Amino acid sequence: MRLNLDEVTVGYKRVPVLKDVSCSLNAGEVLCILGPNGSGKTTLFKTIMKLKQPITGVISIDGDDISSWPFDKIAGNIGYIPQNYIPVFPYMALEMVLMGRTPRLGMWSIPKAKDIEVAMESMRTLNILHLKDKAFTKISGGERQLVLIARAIAQRTKLLIMDEPTNNLDFGNQALILNQIKKLSQKGMAVIMATHVPEHAFLYADKVLMVKDGDVLAYGKSKDVLSEENLIKLYGVNLKLMPVASDKYPSFKVCIPGVV
Repeated sequence: MRLNLDEVTVGYKRVPVLKDVSCSLNAGEVLCILGPNGSGKTTLFKTIMKLKQPITGVISIDGDDISSWPFDKIAGNIGYIPQNYIPVFPYMALEMVLMGRTPRLGMWSIPKAKDIEVAMESMRTLNILHLKDKAFTKISGGERQLVLIARAIAQRTKLLIMDEPTNNLDFGNQALILNQIKKLSQKGMAVIMATHVPEHAFLYADKVLMVKDGDVLAYGKSKDVLSEENLIKLYGVNLKLMPVASDKYPSFKVCIPGVV
């Protein structure tokens, strides 16, 4: 799987929110998008999923322009995990995961035993099968995110888009979610993740896209893009990158704000 964005401009009613985005992502890679609130990250995600049409530019998967794809084909290739999603109805966790099988069902079809087993296996993979009969609205934020990841696994997509997946989670649940993202990429899934935490990009990203004020500030391999200069421009604050000695993460750094 290869996703390509070629000079893509996104927005509302032909008014640009984010302009001239060009980037690519291969199977097994993680792309982190960093940018202040309101910089167009969510609008870009909606456009990649064809919920909105790009104002200009082309989005393609494996060389095929997705503008002509029907929505069931989009859903068969792209999974999405939104921020802090809570449904109106108190579905059971297993029912939420089973919704990931919808693109694989025919018109008017209902899930079969095979679909239920795929959903349960997805939950088993994340060690959350014990949640299957609990109401999605009653479990913790971290557990809800894991259920949504299980739904994406059951969906059998090639690309997973995650909009600030660790937002409002405690440190332990953040680590749990991020480790699962890493495991998915190691199994060959391509992952796009928006985050406000530069350390997440240091730890997990193969590539980084920085966006600010409607423009692309920087794009490339994480080791090349995650510099003090770029981060200061991105967030408009003084900061210092401090290296951390680690055999497992030799290039990991901590971003310390407020350093004059």
